Amino acid sequence: MLINKINSILKFDGNIGIVLGSGLDHVVDKLTNKRTLPFKKISTFPISKVDGHKGEFISGYIGDRHVLVARGRLHYYEGMNLESVSLPIKVFHQLGIKKVIITNSSGSLKLKNYPGSIMLIKGHFDFTFLSNSSLPKLKCGEKYYNQEMINIALSVAKKNDMNLLEGNYCWMPGPAYETPAEIKFLKNLGGDAVGMSTVPEIEYAKELNMDVLVFSVLTNFAAGLDNRLLKHEDVLASAKKVENDFGRLIIQTINHIGRK
Repeated sequence: MLINKINSILKFDGNIGIVLGSGLDHVVDKLTNKRTLPFKKISTFPISKVDGHKGEFISGYIGDRHVLVARGRLHYYEGMNLESVSLPIKVFHQLGIKKVIITNSSGSLKLKNYPGSIMLIKGHFDFTFLSNSSLPKLKCGEKYYNQEMINIALSVAKKNDMNLLEGNYCWMPGPAYETPAEIKFLKNLGGDAVGMSTVPEIEYAKELNMDVLVFSVLTNFAAGLDNRLLKHEDVLASAKKVENDFGRLIIQTINHIGRK
């Protein structure tokens, strides 16, 4: 089986997986005893060409917790189907992972939530209209987001005096950034952050009965909230500015998951 070949390299036997979004892969520097498998060496995997998404699995330890990291993700806007986009989650599941932390870089839909903030996602909207043309509805609650993991993250943030925001994520198809009119539409429906990923991973993970926790790093104001031209290079630069707080939040959350 392919999964056996994958694990012959990764040697993974933990139950926690992490998907790292644009500019957030510095977390892998905290791992010890690392083993790496590039996506390109897995026959069934497409390759992302987006900057900030190296495309590899890394198994390693955070303290005594064995974790598996997907360093970078696959995107629907690159011409991949939803099955391909969800392949890292499928590998997580086949390797016995029960708890997954999904991260992304996203645009802030509200002026009060400045770039450089970290947002705990508690609900999401699908604005791709892939399944139907109806007005998207908010999907939230335990069906999608694990409350125990949310409580751990909030406790970690409080102990570290971090201002961890909470909000709803809007998935847009991309690859172009949203227009001011689209941003106004998302805000009016209750969105707090916007991006081009993550929702397929959340929904597939829940189909597999995995516990899900999601963080967004707000790297820019969405179109129309300020006068700057949105560029992917700026997203990566903004993500780097919060790497210390973000890394601390991820590591300490992992250290508390599943502890009594």
